[in-house]
Amino acid sequence: MQLEQIPSIEDAREAAVAIASFINKTPVHQWQGSKLAERIGQNTQVTLKLELFQRAGSFKTRGALLGILALDEVARARGVTAVSAGNHAIAVSYAAQALGVDAKVVMQSSANPARVAAAKAYGAEVIIGGDGPACFALAEKIVADEGRTFIHPFEGHNVTLGTATLGIEICEQAGTLDALIIPVGGGGLASGVALMAKQLMPDCKVYGVEPAGADSMSRSFAAGEPQRLEKVETIADSLGPPMALPYSFGLCRAHIDQLLTVTDDAIRSAMLLLFDEMKLAVEPAAAAGTAALLGPLRDELAGKRVGIIICGTNIDRKTHAALMRDDEA
Repeated sequence: MQLEQIPSIEDAREAAVAIASFINKTPVHQWQGSKLAERIGQNTQVTLKLELFQRAGSFKTRGALLGILALDEVARARGVTAVSAGNHAIAVSYAAQALGVDAKVVMQSSANPARVAAAKAYGAEVIIGGDGPACFALAEKIVADEGRTFIHPFEGHNVTLGTATLGIEICEQAGTLDALIIPVGGGGLASGVALMAKQLMPDCKVYGVEPAGADSMSRSFAAGEPQRLEKVETIADSLGPPMALPYSFGLCRAHIDQLLTVTDDAIRSAMLLLFDEMKLAVEPAAAAGTAALLGPLRDELAGKRVGIIICGTNIDRKTHAALMRDDEA
């Protein structure tokens, strides 16, 4: 990775200005509640970065906008394509509509119908393309046949630059933090947030959290290079890319102090607590950070000032209710 490819703080500030009219500067909120205190103690201060209130429902919107803004007029005229089971497809669809660009997104056959409908609502043409590898193959064919630009869901400069704008926001909004917990899938979110946090809050310890059934980044850290999973098994489908890739892996490895995993049961429990006490109906991926604080990080972060990224909420009512019933069973 060349140094010039890594976004600087100034790059991120300029990017924030470029996308300001197309995104929400999402709020932070200090979580104070008796149920949380029962789980982690009275003295731990928890600040939530509520990126679930982002336009198109997740942090993915930031990188999608920057990816399209980087295109020249010829490329914009040809349009864009993307592969996703949900959040990224919705984000690219929104960004394309906002910037006047045609979008054709490929979604996995397992994609929730509500997410498919959300992408269509932003004017994108949606193609259902089978499993993950089949979808990527179809997107490659679309690029070859139609000349569209592929907007990657988690890898590359513009993805990291987008999440770096989020990183600057939480650092400026939350005040001094002792720890910052970031959900990790392909690493696009963590690559930019951790990059900014380590420069703006050098004493803050950065934790990455993966689902136990989708631990490609943990395996990559252990191997010292990006790894691919043979299968992914988690309710947190937004954190389920089957592989890590070099750019995001390199930045995550450089700036995440500790990477850990949480079970699906722990994620369900965190979803329930967020709903019961904060009245937030989040998708499983967005509860991963809370699950880590309630479980493996509870004692380590006792009495600390902790920030958690709540990364998105593209989940329908029926799916959310079903996951809550599973936790209560």
